[in-house]
Amino acid sequence: MKRELCASLVSVGLVAASSALAPRPALAQGAETFTATASVKGPQGLVTAPVTVVVNRLLTDAERQTVVAALKSNGTAGVRDTLAKMPAIGYIEVGGQKDDIQYAYARSTGDGRLVTVVSGKPILHMGSKLPGAKPKTGYDLAFALLIVPGSGKGSGELGPAVKVKMGPQGEVVTEDYASEVVTLSDVEKQK
Repeated sequence: MKRELCASLVSVGLVAASSALAPRPALAQGAETFTATASVKGPQGLVTAPVTVVVNRLLTDAERQTVVAALKSNGTAGVRDTLAKMPAIGYIEVGGQKDDIQYAYARSTGDGRLVTVVSGKPILHMGSKLPGAKPKTGYDLAFALLIVPGSGKGSGELGPAVKVKMGPQGEVVTEDYASEVVTLSDVEKQK
């Protein structure tokens, strides 16, 4: 499934031109922990799993620019190879499975924030064991978009195995391995 995440990913800084003039939000003292519930329609109905995202620090502007350059020059492979050289700055845990994240960026959204995290490896190729499943090649990243409101619970999306590329308008386009979108509900920052 292909999705254009122009409004989301451009605003969080994967595309340098849109974020160069925006003030960079600081990370609160220490790590931040976010919780959510992932939901996806499966063959047997709705499947849910708990999600925890721990961000120990946000990327520096220089680190983010390195990822942006890799995306522009070589798409998913460039981002994957660049993230492989970067240290883990937190993790995403889905249903008890932890995977390191190497990219974390937060952007103010008025009364809240949009937090994007990326892992340099996929979490899960959903549906890969079904008869006739497509090849997993190239679906080498995982990401989560967390919309964290100033109060109450937010929402978001999880891409457990994705390809990324730059679109014709400079937008980031993702292609999910799975045929169904994994939505996140009850997103909130833990105190």
